[in-house]
Amino acid sequence: MKTVLSWLKNYKKEAFFAPFFKLTEACFELFVPLVMADIIDKGIEGGDVRLILGKGVILILLAAAGLIVAITAQYFAAKAAVGVSGTLRRRLFSRIMGMEASEVDKNGTSTLITRMTSDINQVQTGINMSLRLLLRSPIIVFGAMIMAFTIDVPSALIFCVTVPILAFVVIGITRYSIPMFSKVQKVLDNVMLSSRENLTGVRVIRAFNLQDDEMKSFTQRNDTLKKEQIHASNFTALTNPVTFIIVNAATMFLIYKGALRINIGSISQGQAVAILNYMSQILVELLKLTNLIVTITKSLASAQRVSAVLEKEDMVSESSANDGKILSAGATAGHADPDAFISFDHVSLKYSQGSEEALSDITFSVKKGMSVGIIGGTGSGKSSLVNMIPGMYDASSGIVTVMGEDVSHADKISLRDKIGVVPQKAVLFKGTIRSNMLIGNAGATDEEMIDCLKKAQAWDFVSEKGGLDSEVQQNGKNFSGGQRQRLTIARALVRKPEILILDDSTSALDFLTEKKIREEIAGITGTTVFIVSQRASSVMNADMIIVLDDGRTAGIGSHDELLKNCKVYEEIYYSQFER
Repeated sequence: MKTVLSWLKNYKKEAFFAPFFKLTEACFELFVPLVMADIIDKGIEGGDVRLILGKGVILILLAAAGLIVAITAQYFAAKAAVGVSGTLRRRLFSRIMGMEASEVDKNGTSTLITRMTSDINQVQTGINMSLRLLLRSPIIVFGAMIMAFTIDVPSALIFCVTVPILAFVVIGITRYSIPMFSKVQKVLDNVMLSSRENLTGVRVIRAFNLQDDEMKSFTQRNDTLKKEQIHASNFTALTNPVTFIIVNAATMFLIYKGALRINIGSISQGQAVAILNYMSQILVELLKLTNLIVTITKSLASAQRVSAVLEKEDMVSESSANDGKILSAGATAGHADPDAFISFDHVSLKYSQGSEEALSDITFSVKKGMSVGIIGGTGSGKSSLVNMIPGMYDASSGIVTVMGEDVSHADKISLRDKIGVVPQKAVLFKGTIRSNMLIGNAGATDEEMIDCLKKAQAWDFVSEKGGLDSEVQQNGKNFSGGQRQRLTIARALVRKPEILILDDSTSALDFLTEKKIREEIAGITGTTVFIVSQRASSVMNADMIIVLDDGRTAGIGSHDELLKNCKVYEEIYYSQFER
């Protein structure tokens, strides 16, 4: 919460002037009952038309002045609220972009989207309303009570009873409603998750004719959200009727007491009307305050959710005393090869605390310029292994070193600048082929981009579509699966990486196209290549092949060595080739 509110320091002027002008408006409003009392007591009873007209002009001037300062206050409040929410949105987006893969997995994409949109909008509304009304309403309440005491103390004593009771009701309802609205936002995460899954997987849903099932699932989650919202709203809705009951009871007592005081001549009719007007002002302001409390409650719940993301220590370290420090291979890699370019020394990996190990006791060393094939069955840990090289996930035990540096202590940004990754799912961004290629290397020339497209066997269809400035729709939907894979390979190549990771990135390609791409990549000197695949043909020519089975190394060696010594590799190979 402190993290969110700390951004208000950049809008000190707006945060001061918004409540200041609202307090000025409140002062104008507090003088209205006194003017009305003079009109009744002196103007109407005395038949003084000039006084009535003069006081009427004063009322108009008070209303005009109140309108001007209210508009001014709204301007400053809106400027501060929009500014803070904009800063929060940028900061939160930057934080999400800096999250490690494990942290994104833990939070969930749908939750992060909800916090970026709905939660920050709630915070914006809360800041706006707070700057305008949070001070104004209490000032009106206590100001009206004080003004009533200046008119008649016995009649005004009812305020001393009414205001504390109302404060107790408002504080009590607020205390119990904050957890309710926090729960509503969590349920909203589930609705967002369902919506996102259905939108991204609409083709799969239609292909398996699961529309009715997904509709039922979404309806169930939506109904849960509706129930939670109704439950929270019903509880907070108690505020208005309870407030009305208390204030109206006080008003009845005030009318009774005022009538008695008028009869004995202690106060005039105008003064009695003024006290009633002050009670009415209190009623109106308390109704505003209760609605404000509901808004602030929602805003506080959302602010806590946003702060929970912002306050976590960044896992991507950009600079520190220990980061970027090159450690000797002997000091970090234990029994690993001291001449290794990349080494895994008894490495294990858990995706979350308490879960089973995705990788167990992995040890191997790779020299610079080697090609490494990684093969194994589905779920054997192939992607998990290569994701540890750029530090997407840190080892739960053991040490991963790249270029002699412990990845867990490395400057991740500098490390990843030297690595090109082609993920399992080909991801393209809306724009052009040029803009997508420049993601890999912002300084790449047209000639370099075209050369990499040719190496990735993508230039033929790119040139047919119009060249580098061809449109790329969201997620690359105007390209086939194989075309998207070739474009992502070209994007990784234009980076000129020292380490190239191909994570099952040719699964949608025919054998001939895949062979051509492998030959082009093999011709790149000085690059260490990791090829993840379930095809034996994709890895059989690699300098070293790592065979994984249920998160463990079943064998390490060349193709010929593994055929002789590794039963798992032998089974994979002969399931795809004749004996």
